[in-house]
Amino acid sequence: MDAAAKTSVVPPAVTPTDGGTPVAQQRPLSERKPQRARQDDKWKIFSGTANDALAKAICEFLGLPLGQACISKFSDGETYVQIEENVRGADVFMVQPTCDPVDVHLMQLLLLIDALKRASARRITVVIPYFGYARQDRKDKPRVPISSKLVADLLTTAGADRALVVDLHAPQIQGFFNIPVDHLFASPVLVDYFRKKQFPDLTVVSPDAGGVERARFFAKKMDSALAIVDKRRVEMDVTEVMHVIGDVKGRTCLILDDIIDTAGTLVKTSQALLEAGGRQVYACATHPVLSGPAIERISRSELAEVVVTNTIPLTEAGRGEPKVKVLSIAGLIGRAIQSIHEETSVSRLFL
Repeated sequence: MDAAAKTSVVPPAVTPTDGGTPVAQQRPLSERKPQRARQDDKWKIFSGTANDALAKAICEFLGLPLGQACISKFSDGETYVQIEENVRGADVFMVQPTCDPVDVHLMQLLLLIDALKRASARRITVVIPYFGYARQDRKDKPRVPISSKLVADLLTTAGADRALVVDLHAPQIQGFFNIPVDHLFASPVLVDYFRKKQFPDLTVVSPDAGGVERARFFAKKMDSALAIVDKRRVEMDVTEVMHVIGDVKGRTCLILDDIIDTAGTLVKTSQALLEAGGRQVYACATHPVLSGPAIERISRSELAEVVVTNTIPLTEAGRGEPKVKVLSIAGLIGRAIQSIHEETSVSRLFL
């Protein structure tokens, strides 16, 4: 047989290893680095001032530079923004959680979207790790607004073509948008952290009836028991009475929520679990709002640890509290951004 006609044999691909264990088996998909750095001048990531550290971590994960933008204020307090590089025809991702001060960061986001639209960006995806006003998603009292719907309309009117959000307070808020919405969950990061702790008798606890579906999903992935805390207010000025539904006696309890705001409900729930016989109580949440007396309450409580993600930057008091542990979701968001840009499935990032 002629040598030129011989079939060449390609050696099998070797899986990168670290100490003999394939890297792909060591870390979840959301934490693995992209296989190669993409050189794409039409793929850009910008950030407002709400969580610049998270945006930089996302860019570092993807191997992209953070886009240059100027954000300042006029003497009367009006926000001024300017995109300082060419974005014509680019696929742009604008990272900006609408956290405290909510209205300032929301206005920044709207102005940045408008600036990108007028600079002829091909597509603008707003990446909102924490979606403010999400707790006002329905008319629960007479003559009140549905603020989350209004914010969704504002983002669309400003020029957003797509939205990427993390752990909405109410999943149905996705329906308030008239543009495609990718809804990520921080559970892959949180589950991975608590799996490594290997608690022998773990019960995942929902602090209220509204969070049962989230807690059930988490408990299934942790292969643990599920409990629910039913809180009821006896009178207008009387503190809630907590009823624990489920077996927590002698077990490690993990309270799961999407937001920790003032931490009042969290601390009361932990007290109810300990009174019901729980051995120790941990808590985890995606968004560490931690406003008002939250840090003081957590510090004085019997909670063993409170695990949160970096969708919102911690306050100075939060950074100094040893009970608060912060996990990064930069890899999770980075993978989602890459999938949106490359038009591949985002669902592979879900547990």
